[in-house]
Formats: sequence, C-alpha cells, structure tokens
Amino acid sequence: MECLGCRIANNIEPNLNIVYENQLITCVLDIATFNEGHTLILPKKHCLDIEDMEPETAYAIMDASKKLSIVLKSLFKPDGIRISQDGGKFNDLTHYHMHLIPRYEGDGFTWGEPLHPHGAETRLSLTKEKILKTLSEEG
Repeated sequence: MECLGCRIANNIEPNLNIVYENQLITCVLDIATFNEGHTLILPKKHCLDIEDMEPETAYAIMDASKKLSIVLKSLFKPDGIRISQDGGKFNDLTHYHMHLIPRYEGDGFTWGEPLHPHGAETRLSLTKEKILKTLSEEG
C-alpha cells in the first residue's frame, strides 16, 4: 500500500497508537499532537474527500467523533474540542482524516482571518441563493 493514510488506517504502519477501531475506521493519536489526546479518524477504505466516501463510513466517522469527544472531555477536561478536516490540496495526508483536538483557552490554536479580503460577507444572500439553487437541481 503506497498511501500513508491507508497504511495507518489498516494498521500497517509501525508504532501506531490506536485508540478505537471498527470494520470501517481507525482512530489513532496524532504523532504531531497539538494537545494531549489529539486524535485522527481515518477510513480503512481509501478516499481523499468526504464526497468520495460511502455513507456507512461517513456515519462511522461521525459516531466515533462523538464517542471520542466524550472520552477526551472526561479525561483531559478541555475547554472544548475542535473537530476539523481539510480536503483537496489541503489534505496533506492525501487520505481523508478528521482531527479531534482538545482545546484550552489560550492554547495558541487560532482561527485565522483571510490574508486577502474577499468581501464574501457582503454577498451572503447571493451565496445562499446559489447554494439553494444547486441543491434543488441535484435533488
């Protein structure tokens, strides 16, 4: 298997810290952890983005995120949990993975503002209409 994400999800990589798995997904502690308990959820079947994923796998990922968020909150008492996923060219693993990151006030993990103003906040109504139109066409 050439894909690192597939090797992690299918327990082929050495020294994995698997915290939960089932027939569809594997959850491992991130080796580049932001805070203790930082976990990745990966599908065992290769896909890059969520739209490539079978519904059962997407549900398994969400179920695991709920289950593990409860555990992380209980163990590490964070102020919150960030759940995030980057797709397309921003997916550095080139395999879908969701991050669960325990967050603490003042931990330095920030949501950044765009580097270049784009004015999208002035087009919310137009953006909404575009999305609703496309959704209705795809039915």
